[in-house]
Amino acid sequence: MEVGAEGFARRLPRLRRRISRAAFVALDTEFTGLHSTSLQNNEPSLFDSPVERYLKARQSVQRFTVIQLGKCCSDTESDLPRYVVHSYNFFLFPSTLGIRDVEFTLSASSIQFLSHYGFDYNKFLKDGIPYMNEVQEKILGQHLLAGSWKVHSSADRDVLKKAIDEVTCWIAAAKEEETMILQDLSGYHILEVQLVLRQALQNVWTEPLGDKKVMVKKVSPQHRQLLENSSCDHCQKKLILLSARGFTNLFQILVKAKKPLVGHNMLMDLMHLHDKFYRPLPESYEEFKRNIHNLFPVLIDTKTVTKSMQKKCLFPRVSSLLEVYAVLCSSILNPKDPPCPVIALASDCSRYAEKKSPHEAGYDAFLCGSVLLMSAHLLLCRSKDDAVEADPSFSQYLTVLAEHVNKVNFIRGAVSSINFSGEDAPCHHPPVLVVHVRGWPGLNERQIYQEFKALCHFDVRRLSKNQFILLSSKYKHVRRVLRDYRHHPHLQVSVYRHWRHSPRVNCLLQISGIVALWSLLAFVLGGAPSC
Repeated sequence: MEVGAEGFARRLPRLRRRISRAAFVALDTEFTGLHSTSLQNNEPSLFDSPVERYLKARQSVQRFTVIQLGKCCSDTESDLPRYVVHSYNFFLFPSTLGIRDVEFTLSASSIQFLSHYGFDYNKFLKDGIPYMNEVQEKILGQHLLAGSWKVHSSADRDVLKKAIDEVTCWIAAAKEEETMILQDLSGYHILEVQLVLRQALQNVWTEPLGDKKVMVKKVSPQHRQLLENSSCDHCQKKLILLSARGFTNLFQILVKAKKPLVGHNMLMDLMHLHDKFYRPLPESYEEFKRNIHNLFPVLIDTKTVTKSMQKKCLFPRVSSLLEVYAVLCSSILNPKDPPCPVIALASDCSRYAEKKSPHEAGYDAFLCGSVLLMSAHLLLCRSKDDAVEADPSFSQYLTVLAEHVNKVNFIRGAVSSINFSGEDAPCHHPPVLVVHVRGWPGLNERQIYQEFKALCHFDVRRLSKNQFILLSSKYKHVRRVLRDYRHHPHLQVSVYRHWRHSPRVNCLLQISGIVALWSLLAFVLGGAPSC
């Protein structure tokens, strides 16, 4: 189901109930970009430590924004052994009400990629649900209290000017208690028109009527004061903030529910959730981990789960979420095992049963939740020697997934996963290679990368003036390079040995050698007269 700003507030109570009943919630997000190319050395690298990768990703998250968020609530029906899936597509757009204008970057390749898969940018721009983090909300609250909030959009100013002109012409001849209706207002315009009119004219009162309309009434100043103190005033500060928070209200419901949060390769998703709906990302990697763990105590990354299954269950090596889902839907269970739980799409999400929609956030969230249930079922069947009971509970699935809880996949880096509830586990890469350059002056990291690119993929770092380190994630690439470059005239490739190739160790050995030599000479020369 697609949800925009127009119908979001109306659906929020139902969304709250769905989350409260859910066994877990799966999320997926789409961004205006992934990695900023305008920042130097911002691409992910196998050399990255978790701290280095976090700082790189933090810069990108601050530049790009979330344009679509998919949420999938899966709950069990009490009378049937199946999971009912409610999947939603939320189009999002940064809040512009009274806070400093928000700037974000568009990546041409990301925009083209999403366009290829049918993303509707009109819905993002025209009907995106507003959102803000705690810092932005505090600033807006201060401006509302001081009456100093501003309208930033030129289009908004045009709408407000038209409304003010209409009311100004009408009120001159109107009598007290007479009313007029302003029409074709949407979103923030309904709030902004009321705030501007009340601020400019002391003898008017406004009320929203629904269906994009605002009622304007001419009142006496005394009557106006009574109405302002009424609990029914739709322009109270708390109600304005509630409207301006938009999707952040749903985020806060999700945080309070403490349901297991499921994603696929979800590190960037978590960083955007923190930055856009909670607080700006901190500089400290450890603080980020603590904050996320406090917000979502149970995280499950289906990428981490399925990577582990490749070893334990002879699971085929597939990369995309859709491929993982297709493999799990095939007959990889033992015929003697109980069948996977039935995953039924709710009637308002039934189109996902009829048509694949990859890279649509709601569809990917549905895939993610389905992959979790099928993976957990497969692991449960493989973990027990005796027969698994029919229709296992979700708590049994959580038990078999315990080793993967709070471990989020780390793509191409120095650790295999980020542990949000403990220490990060180091990753076991193939041996590091060192390239010694002879008779080929002026080579840089990019040229070394291009040299090996045709043969296999390595990340490259300069070690010294004529030495470079190569790091790969595949053993076969290491073996291939050692074999094919054995007799190369300019590039000598060997396995890196710290004691032999490290510039620091070499420097220390040279200094130690010099000290030892001088000590020996001093001893010999000092002992010569006595001889």
